[in-house]
Amino acid sequence: MDWHLFGHDWAVNLLQNHAAGGKRRHAYLFIGPEGVGRQTLAIKFAQALNCREAPSPGQFCGTCRDCRQLEGMQHPDLSLLIPEEGHRDILIDQVRSLQHTLALAPYSASYRIALLPDFQRATIEASNAMLKTLEEPSDKVVLLLTANDLESLLPTIVSRCEVIRLRPASIESTEAYLQSTQGIDPEKAKLFAHLSSGRIGAAIKLSDDQEHLGQRDEVLQTLLALIPANRVERFKTAENLAKPYDKAREKASEILPIWLSFWHDVFVKASGADVPLVNIDLDEQIGEIAGLLSIESARNLVVVHEKALQKLDLYANVRLLLETLMLQWPYFIAQPSQS
Repeated sequence: MDWHLFGHDWAVNLLQNHAAGGKRRHAYLFIGPEGVGRQTLAIKFAQALNCREAPSPGQFCGTCRDCRQLEGMQHPDLSLLIPEEGHRDILIDQVRSLQHTLALAPYSASYRIALLPDFQRATIEASNAMLKTLEEPSDKVVLLLTANDLESLLPTIVSRCEVIRLRPASIESTEAYLQSTQGIDPEKAKLFAHLSSGRIGAAIKLSDDQEHLGQRDEVLQTLLALIPANRVERFKTAENLAKPYDKAREKASEILPIWLSFWHDVFVKASGADVPLVNIDLDEQIGEIAGLLSIESARNLVVVHEKALQKLDLYANVRLLLETLMLQWPYFIAQPSQS
């Protein structure tokens, strides 16, 4: 069967050749932003390697037991390495446990598959421990790692993998795909294509997640309402956003990327750059605010939000973090129009 993976034909052709022609490597590293198709491509490659009823070399049937179990992440020869409950990082003990499993012969498939999504979350100790497996691979083991970018990984990890770089598709082609293949109406397809920045997996997920879209709208409308608000009103909003206190960090991790996307759009407008907006449905409001800011001011708003997001885990007081960001927002007496 066709791999049915939009926008990554070159990667599919490469992996099909590796699965079909004995060019298989022992480790593959899929690089790209979340939602671009990294894990989907990795699983399809695992299916191509292990399908017993493949219609042709490098393909997979999608219906045999191995294909179905791999797709459902339930195959006995598939090992998944993700942070344990209550932890943000992949720990060295997890890697050691994985190595013990990979030392065993495959139970039923041709190859044991180790799927290591978002391996940038591995600690330095865990990454160093993984080097042993990468340096001395078993003939019956294939490791499939994913990560956001190469810079987040140890160079020694990268050098031992076949690197597959995945990039988002164009906004226009993503929009067309959502309409023709997913049956999404043109207005929503345009919005999802922009919100996902061409990451088709993220776009499809958005189309199925109305709750997330509603939360996004609420966050952005609150931001717009605070542009003409005074310090007291902004601080009151920050206090409410930081409740309940045991969920404050989790809530902030959802809010900050939305704020960042908005101010990035403002910077794009202020600079006149020929770059698609993310929040295309707020084009008018973004343009009005951008027209009242200098390019440097708009850029600084992006920088402070990027730094806050990167350092969120280091802040003991999330409410104070939100207040600090709000203090740096511009204040305009005339509120931008809202849709």
